[in-house]
Amino acid sequence: MKLVIQIPCLNEEAALPRTLAELPRDVPGFDTVEWLVVDDGSTDRTADVAREFGVDHVVRLGSNKGLAVAFQAGLDAALRLGADVVVNTDADNQYSSADIPKLVAPVLAGEADIVVGDRNVAAHDEFSGTKKILQRWGSWVVRRASDTDIPDATSGFRAYSREAALRLNVVSRFTYTLETLIQAGKSDLTVTHVPVQTNPKVRPSRLFRSIPQYVKRSLGTILRIYLLYEPLPAFLWPATVLGLAGAALFGRFFYFYAAGDGGGHVQSLIVGAVLLVAALQLALLGVLGELLRSNRVLIERTLHRVRTIELSLAKDSGGAPGEGDDARAEPRPRERPLEQAERRRSEARRPAEPV
Repeated sequence: MKLVIQIPCLNEEAALPRTLAELPRDVPGFDTVEWLVVDDGSTDRTADVAREFGVDHVVRLGSNKGLAVAFQAGLDAALRLGADVVVNTDADNQYSSADIPKLVAPVLAGEADIVVGDRNVAAHDEFSGTKKILQRWGSWVVRRASDTDIPDATSGFRAYSREAALRLNVVSRFTYTLETLIQAGKSDLTVTHVPVQTNPKVRPSRLFRSIPQYVKRSLGTILRIYLLYEPLPAFLWPATVLGLAGAALFGRFFYFYAAGDGGGHVQSLIVGAVLLVAALQLALLGVLGELLRSNRVLIERTLHRVRTIELSLAKDSGGAPGEGDDARAEPRPRERPLEQAERRRSEARRPAEPV
C-alpha cells in the first residue's frame, strides 16, 4: 500500500520547510509514504526548497493556473506514481500532520472514499465571527447541494481513495473543495469526516482578497456544479412558480371576462402569457440540461475507464511517468493506450524466431 501526501504550492518558500518538517514518513497501514509538491507557477524557490527538504516528487506548472488546477495535477501525478491513497494538505502548515493516520483510517477500513478533516470552525479562535457565520452557511449550502453531511466543506485537509481520485474531475480554476464534494455526493462516492487539529495561522489566505469576493466566487462554483448534476429540478422549480403565477393571471382575466369586465384587465392576460412562455422555456432548458447530464455521466465513466487502462499500461511498461526528476504538468509524448494494446497484440501474434 502506498500513500502519497500532496501539497499544492504558490510561492511557499518560507512556509514550506515547517510543513515538510512535520509530515510523516511512516503511517500505519502503508508500506510506502511519499511526498509530492505541486508548484503552481511559483516565482520564488519553492521547488528548490521542496527538493532540499526531501520531497520525493515535484510537479511544476509553467504558470499560475489556480488552486483547483494544481490540485487536479497533483491527483493525476499521484495516480501515475501508484498511490492507493492520496492525502491533500496545505503548504502553510494550517493542518496538524499528526492527524494524517486518523484521516486515512476510514479509507483503509473501506468505510469511505473521501475523508474531510473537520476543523470545528465554531471553536476556532482565529476565525472572525463573520467568517464563522459564512463558513457555517456555506457548508450548509454544500450539504444540501451534495447530499453529504460534511460540517467543514472548505477544509482542504482530505484523504482520497484511489477510486475517488480516478473519478474526480475538477473543472473550476478557483477551488476544488466545494466542487469535489458535490461531485462525490452526486457520483455515489462515500464521503465522511473526522475531527482534526489546526496549527497557529502564519499568513493570510491567498485564495481570495476579501470576504465578498470569496462568497461571490464560491456561490458561483456551487451553482454551476449543482446545475451540472441536477439540471432538471434546478430549472423545473422556477418554471413551476412562473407557470402557476401565469395561470393565476389567466384565471383572473377570464374571471372578469365572464363577469363582463374583461376589457379592463387585458394586462393580466399579457403578463400571464409572458410568464407562461418563460415557464415553458425554463422547463425546456431543464430537459436539455438533463440530456446533457446523461451524456456527461457517460463521458465520466469513459474517462474513468481510460484512466484505469492508461495507468495499468504505464505500470506494465515499468514505472510511472514523472519519477525521479520533475514531473511536468504538460503531457509527455507517448503511445496512446489503444496504440500500445494493438502493438502488444501484434507482437503476441508474431511467430517466434528459430533458435
